Amino acid sequence: MKLAAAQVDAFLRDPGACRAVLLYGDDVGMIRERAMALVRAVAGNLDDPFRVAELAREDLGRLIDEASALPMTGGRRVIRVRDTSDAAAQVKALLKSRAPALVILEGPGLPARSRLRTELEAAQDGAAIGCYPEEGRALEATIRETLKSFYVGIDPDALSWLTGHLGADRAATRAELEKLALYAGSGGRVDLDAAMACVGDLAGLSLDDALFAAVVGDVTTTDRALEMAIAEGAAPVQVLRAGINHLQRLQRARMAMDEGGVTASEAARTLRPPIFYRRVAPFNRALTQWSAASLAAALRGLVEAEKGCKRTGWPDEVMCRNAILVIARRAAASGRGNRLAGSIR
Repeated sequence: MKLAAAQVDAFLRDPGACRAVLLYGDDVGMIRERAMALVRAVAGNLDDPFRVAELAREDLGRLIDEASALPMTGGRRVIRVRDTSDAAAQVKALLKSRAPALVILEGPGLPARSRLRTELEAAQDGAAIGCYPEEGRALEATIRETLKSFYVGIDPDALSWLTGHLGADRAATRAELEKLALYAGSGGRVDLDAAMACVGDLAGLSLDDALFAAVVGDVTTTDRALEMAIAEGAAPVQVLRAGINHLQRLQRARMAMDEGGVTASEAARTLRPPIFYRRVAPFNRALTQWSAASLAAALRGLVEAEKGCKRTGWPDEVMCRNAILVIARRAAASGRGNRLAGSIR
């Protein structure tokens, strides 16, 4: 089943007889937060070794066995699968079995037409929940509710300013609001000066910010956003796979430009799912900076970095950051070359 936004909170408190939940979308922090809420709802806490198990993508072959196991202490088990790119076959087999556990699949950046997502949206005992960056009234409500939980109020101008600087990643947003609440103190009130003093420049940055900044050559923002994403729990392999997906979308649009003779904006509009409206301008800019050949070379670099991250003993975080920063530096150099050529002409 596909859950509407209004149904999500109640479902997270009690998933009932649901046996497999897919959390997908662009907000990695929200995916992680909702996964933890489901674990607590079913198993009571995140650290119970008898009732909570985590599987890597490479261990999906054990999914049904893990989901069928009964905990020694009673109750229902939870199996959490991080960074699921596609596990439609395993999930289809799981839903046909009698395995009693709740399986939680985290799929940031999963394509809209993914077989896994289609399978769970159609299943009576499965669910798919979209997790996308909050904005507007939804973000305002999150800011108010989070501060209210610390008995802290907020002035309208401070709320407006925070709405413009938070929201890219749920985990980062909550961390900044908790810091702000500590600054104001229980029973205090946040004004504009306090908001601007406490909320750092990294508050609005996400993994998406790192990738969009990288392909247009903004090395500084790429580095800072990567730092934030990894600090908030993004795994190096997850970052690299998101980068691969991003370059593949650019590659498809670039091919449409080269083969169909369309403009960058026309090519970008053909992509599904559509590009978030705030990202359209940098995406189109990247299309003018990268050729099909250079995108293919960049993709090969990320694939090799992903392979390296899976080798035991290799410094995966360093390899991940370096691979994304290589793309940013290459785009920066390309941008400088294009500007120089334009000035010469």
